[in-house]
Amino acid sequence: QVQLVESGGGLVQPGGSLRLSCAASGIIFSIAPMNWYRQAPGNQRELVATVTSGGSAVYADSVKGRFTISRVNAKNTAYLQMNSLKPEDTGVYYCHTELKTLLRTTAYWGQGTQVTVSS
Repeated sequence: QVQLVESGGGLVQPGGSLRLSCAASGIIFSIAPMNWYRQAPGNQRELVATVTSGGSAVYADSVKGRFTISRVNAKNTAYLQMNSLKPEDTGVYYCHTELKTLLRTTAYWGQGTQVTVSS
């Protein structure tokens, strides 16, 4: 049974920082690409950052230079370091991965963690 559990959200002032964590179980973490999505009220869920199994990272333009995605395979955990936070970064942040076999691709989501950037 695959589980993704996020933590680290909260309320922070503009310009502040937060680090989100995603603890994974039930998968061979080292070969799984890990993604962070976010969803603001009234908006569609959007991809924020991806880290491949090899450690390469890709970011949405809106967070480049401010957010850093990383992974520690020995801990089965992915991270999202968020600096210089803006009010528009507010939303629920979700951890996500996809596992591919010859027959199917299965997506897994965490329960989400709320990030609120406000003074």
